[in-house]
Amino acid sequence: MSQTTGGCVQNLLNLIENITADVLPLKDVTKILDVALNTSEKIVGSSSSPDELVTYGNRVLKASEKLISTLVKPTDTSDSVSFTLDTVEVQVFMVGPQVSLNQIPQLDTANASVDIDLIGIAKNNHETKSAAVAFMSYNTMENVLRPDFFNTSDDTVKTMMSTVISATLPKTDNRALAKPVNFTLKHIREFVSGGNLSCVYWNISEWIVDGCSVVKTNSSHTVCSCDHLSTFALIMQTSSPPEDDPLMEILNLVAVIVGLVYLSLALLTFAFCRWNPGVNNVARINICLSLLLAHLLFLLTQQFLNYIHPNQVLCAVISGVLHFFFLSSFVWMLIEGVLLFICVKNLSQISSKQREVLSSGFMIVIGYVIALVVVGVSAGLVPEGYGSEKCWIRRENGFIWSFLGPVCFILAINTILFISIIVSVNSTLKRLNAKVSQIKQIKIMVFKTVAQFVVLGCPWILGFFTNSSKIVEIVFLSLNSQQGTFIFLIHCVFNDEVRQQYVKLLSAILPGLQPRTIKNAPQNSSKTSVSMFSG
Repeated sequence: MSQTTGGCVQNLLNLIENITADVLPLKDVTKILDVALNTSEKIVGSSSSPDELVTYGNRVLKASEKLISTLVKPTDTSDSVSFTLDTVEVQVFMVGPQVSLNQIPQLDTANASVDIDLIGIAKNNHETKSAAVAFMSYNTMENVLRPDFFNTSDDTVKTMMSTVISATLPKTDNRALAKPVNFTLKHIREFVSGGNLSCVYWNISEWIVDGCSVVKTNSSHTVCSCDHLSTFALIMQTSSPPEDDPLMEILNLVAVIVGLVYLSLALLTFAFCRWNPGVNNVARINICLSLLLAHLLFLLTQQFLNYIHPNQVLCAVISGVLHFFFLSSFVWMLIEGVLLFICVKNLSQISSKQREVLSSGFMIVIGYVIALVVVGVSAGLVPEGYGSEKCWIRRENGFIWSFLGPVCFILAINTILFISIIVSVNSTLKRLNAKVSQIKQIKIMVFKTVAQFVVLGCPWILGFFTNSSKIVEIVFLSLNSQQGTFIFLIHCVFNDEVRQQYVKLLSAILPGLQPRTIKNAPQNSSKTSVSMFSG
């Protein structure tokens, strides 16, 4: 099948190259060009050899230029033709001897533009006093004319940062440029700080830089100046990235999967167990829900990144959704911290007065609207900030702070709340009598205190120091992927009422198992103190 299709493409390219018609209708040109580019894209795959890619690339470029030249018609003043296909965008501009324009309008496509002194070129054509320029932006040509064909002496990673573009002067006798031509190329991938950008053109079998230079650049666009017309692109060279640690990848995968399991168990427990009317689980349920959706989407995205990333729109949408879910989970951690602080201050579970101040409806609005507003404003101000190489937030221009800013603020508040809670709990424990302050009770309290520290998201602070130590990175990954595990332990497993319901359920499933009687703490004051973390 591939050989038959390849033969068809070869025949099609031969027919295009041998076209004798001077002018063709726009409808015919677009149909033929669409078939040629789409079919070539399907044939040339990752298994193709470099020689096959070069051959196909050269023939497709030649055939495309031949087809586009048939759109050029004689004109006394000026005329233009443009069209857009899935594989290419084309703009053709023509001037004649009686042109009344002072300068040619900028030729624009979605990802590139060109400024050319076409009037100056026409004046140099002494016989006809006319000229035409054809500007093409290929959306898939980088798969054929790959950045690896840019031969450099150093061992660097080469990335195509723009669409491949072509600029030619069809049916123009004197093609000498009056002055250099400037191309503005939009970056189609995230610019890496420290990367070296090169404006290159295609020279039969490789990308070279002769006659082209970078005029100016920023995080989203680069302006190239060239003293000739050809097929151009923007290539970035970066140092070879360090190899991924397979152990860390396995640890990350296992930790996230375990966390997802316990998040699911916690949600099921919150949903199906009977809870004391004084217990408000809204924040905990929504922490679990936000983290579950965020980690699950992130895990699936990374597993299928090779299929997702080429679709820039899908990649950007996923990064925006991830931004929302992770941000909302932090907002819910803040709400949980506030609720716990109120609980500790009152030395009881949340009262009806407290629930009036922090009602479920109010908390849900705060928990999701704040995250939605931040993501909406971020997307509105810097829409290109979403869709990095990992389908996450881009780091250039400080856009990453649309996530880190709110997170740092929430972590700072939760840390302050946690310290205040510990001080209050410590003063309460000192008031307990010696019988209550047993070693077992202290151990339980210490565990629940540390666990609550994780639930409130405070270990995320370690994320700022993961580059300095592998141990810190492992601790950071282990703690923050297991927030659901700690929620399940302290609010479900170590909750007396829930544990009794677990035992009853097991005894119903296994008749031989008899429920155990779970003793309450001997003093109301101790139960109150412990329930601050369990209720």
